[in-house]
Amino acid sequence: MEEDTDYRIRFSSLCFINDHVGFHGTIKRSPSDFIVVEIDEQGHLVNTATNEPVYEISKILPEPNNFAKKPKLDLQNVSFEDGKKQEVNTLARCSDGDQNHQSGSEKEDSINGGTSECEEKADVLSSFLDERTNELLNQFASDVKEKWTSKTEPIGPSPEFSVGRILDKNQRAILHSAIRQKFPFLVTVGKNSEIVVKPNLEYKELCHLVSEEEAFNFFKYLDAKKENSKFTFKPDTNKDHRKAVHHFVNKKFGNLVETKSFPELNYSAANPNVVITVRFREKAHKQKHRKSSLLEREERKAIYTAFTLRKENMEMFEAIGFLAIKLGVIPSDFSYAGLKDKKAITYQAMVVRKVTPERLKNIEKEIEKKRMNVFNIRSVDDSLRLGQLKGNHFDVVIRNLKNQINDSANLRERILEAIENVKNKGFLNYYGPQRFGKGRKVHTDQIGLALLKSDMVKAIKLFLTPEDLDDAVNRAKKYFLQTEDAKGTLSLMPEFKVREKALLESLHRFGMTEEGCIQAWFSLPHSMRVFYVHAYSSKVWNEAVSYRFATYGSRVVEGDLVCLDEDVGDEHLPNSKVHLVTEEEESANTYAIYQVVLPVLGYNIQYPKNKVGQWYHDVLSRDGLQTCRFKVPTLKLKIPGCYRHILKHPHNLTYQLMEDHDIDVKTEDSHTEEATLSLLVSFDLDASCYATVCLREIMKHDV
Repeated sequence: MEEDTDYRIRFSSLCFINDHVGFHGTIKRSPSDFIVVEIDEQGHLVNTATNEPVYEISKILPEPNNFAKKPKLDLQNVSFEDGKKQEVNTLARCSDGDQNHQSGSEKEDSINGGTSECEEKADVLSSFLDERTNELLNQFASDVKEKWTSKTEPIGPSPEFSVGRILDKNQRAILHSAIRQKFPFLVTVGKNSEIVVKPNLEYKELCHLVSEEEAFNFFKYLDAKKENSKFTFKPDTNKDHRKAVHHFVNKKFGNLVETKSFPELNYSAANPNVVITVRFREKAHKQKHRKSSLLEREERKAIYTAFTLRKENMEMFEAIGFLAIKLGVIPSDFSYAGLKDKKAITYQAMVVRKVTPERLKNIEKEIEKKRMNVFNIRSVDDSLRLGQLKGNHFDVVIRNLKNQINDSANLRERILEAIENVKNKGFLNYYGPQRFGKGRKVHTDQIGLALLKSDMVKAIKLFLTPEDLDDAVNRAKKYFLQTEDAKGTLSLMPEFKVREKALLESLHRFGMTEEGCIQAWFSLPHSMRVFYVHAYSSKVWNEAVSYRFATYGSRVVEGDLVCLDEDVGDEHLPNSKVHLVTEEEESANTYAIYQVVLPVLGYNIQYPKNKVGQWYHDVLSRDGLQTCRFKVPTLKLKIPGCYRHILKHPHNLTYQLMEDHDIDVKTEDSHTEEATLSLLVSFDLDASCYATVCLREIMKHDV
């Protein structure tokens, strides 16, 4: 494509679709001139008070249909790693018998369970589970026991049974304990508020070494975690057998307990019986004091707290980094529906994992000092995902209003004409400039291209390339490129540059090698890593829109791709809803320009079957990606791609002209009285649309 190597130059300036003249003005003179409020999937502004309580105490009755997600009952073919994951929920046990082989004082520290405790747990289950689910749970347990005693066990995946979703954390904890204590040979696992029951492989394995009675008492002892308590297995004369028991306990539960062998009390030299005694490690006692048992930690992992974040003149990633430090979590524990502008006042929904509503409320005063606020704090069941929003509402002040050069028309009329045009005809749905960063030397799409080509070292160097500015950040970056001294650069990099410091800390640890750079990228959350690749896809999409309009204008032509479902958002538009325009449909003007979509690069998209499709292939070849599958396995990145409408309309657009009393010095030109006007414009945009792009179309110049 030698004759077209200037694509990037030819189409870097974006097109306009309207033919009005436009006007000049200044946006974002201060953060309060640009206010962005996210609109959630229900159409509500996230800065309004929510009706949801801080704590959601509710219960969803389980559905009997949840029974048997996997083929029925085979306990043989389960990986050891799965067993380790289940270990956390194997600590509460119950059985028909409760004989304990502990001596005097040790018996006082044991749990006095027995049949009565089992009946109590059965009553708990009856109070939480409906009759049908209770029956199915008992049948599942019976089947497990039957298969364990069977001499011929079929090979296949391990069975599991779901008792349903329980939203309240305390109720879930009670159910976990009640099920495990009634059925010590089962293990419970939490999956996003759902309780799933599986065979307890550790219990089965221990039963091969000791009696089932001992296995029950041992697991019951583990669950009690009673300080200074001990558990003793039955006396054993076989040294090899004792060694096997030691090995099992230490391998499975060595982080909790330690084992020792002692001669049995009142033993004789002729009958040297030895007993294995188990006691908790001191670390486990400290965990008990901190109320941080394994089960509690597992439950804490399932905690999700939603809130609305208000920030002013701050990058979103910087805000997340600060919150993470204050809450004692990592940036990847935060999820959000979309990115927001820096130089603005923005309101957006967020969810943080492993943090309770109380903990978040406790730091409200601290974060106010950083031009941030959190409110609408409440418990929820899961994290947010990108694109999980309906759109954004914007309130924008455009100051210093002027006519275009050599335009003598009335400014108020120009403004009215421009707004009405865009309200009726829409705007080309380009990705905004903030998608690509403000750097003059390096843009985020260049970093994304390097990642797609698996050139990790180049991607790191691009990320840390300084601009021609003499400030602390750029001095630190310049020092790094000159020396590759990550430790020295860390000392120079300001604290608020969270991403840069995370990368540098990793580079200091692993080195500036290909593998070291891979590890450095893993120091950033997945959402940040994928952001750079998306930036490259976005840049190509912008170029594609410009090329398509330069080639075909507003006509819908053969080979175009159109969306057949207006209710599906761009981010979730499946291939089945995308249609290839035929020659007959072009002749009949079957489709309108607002239905046309173009693919955002990825491994699961189709291209237009016209000149635009060929253009895509030429650009991929130009950038060395002709064989790219848009997957970067080393960084665990998979980019499926999507489709994006080339034309969008603002919704609920209103405006107001007002006298601008904030201007200190009036300009000296023929429009002095008009230059004192400011324009307040409010509108809603669909998800992933950019207000700056809409305003650019209204004003007819770059903003």
